[in-house]
Amino acid sequence: MPQEPFWRTKSLTEMTVEEWESLCDGCGRCCLMKLEDEDTGRHYATDVACTLFDAGSCRCSDYENRSEKVSDCVRLTPAGAKDIPWLPPTCAYRMVAEGKDLAWWHPLVSGSPETVETAGVSIKGRVFALEHEMAVEDLPDRIRRWPLAWPAKARRKKSP
Repeated sequence: MPQEPFWRTKSLTEMTVEEWESLCDGCGRCCLMKLEDEDTGRHYATDVACTLFDAGSCRCSDYENRSEKVSDCVRLTPAGAKDIPWLPPTCAYRMVAEGKDLAWWHPLVSGSPETVETAGVSIKGRVFALEHEMAVEDLPDRIRRWPLAWPAKARRKKSP
């Protein structure tokens, strides 16, 4: 009988560092700049990425030192996966924290990192600029709905 995958049998706090890190699908959505409306508390995502975002790999260019280089970089923790309101609904950390299974396109399910792009979840090719290339006052003009939404292709079940 096949063994259940770790994300179905363990809580986020029970996972090893390797298991935790493997939950990241490499979509890059968490690397996009977010804005919060101070009056309503509502969060908005832009198509402007962190200065350390590497568009080629769709990952942080200095993951190990990101907190030292980017003062407002949020280090995701098991508690944060439930409490960070701007995590996209497609985020595996958020999904597991909410008791959901990983989607068909997640590399741990599909066996391929390319399915993140196929499903339209990856931000590859969708970043307008890096944070250091934009004036802060121009960020509201770059607000986009797609980073905090499920892409239509990602919602569909993968055909056999």
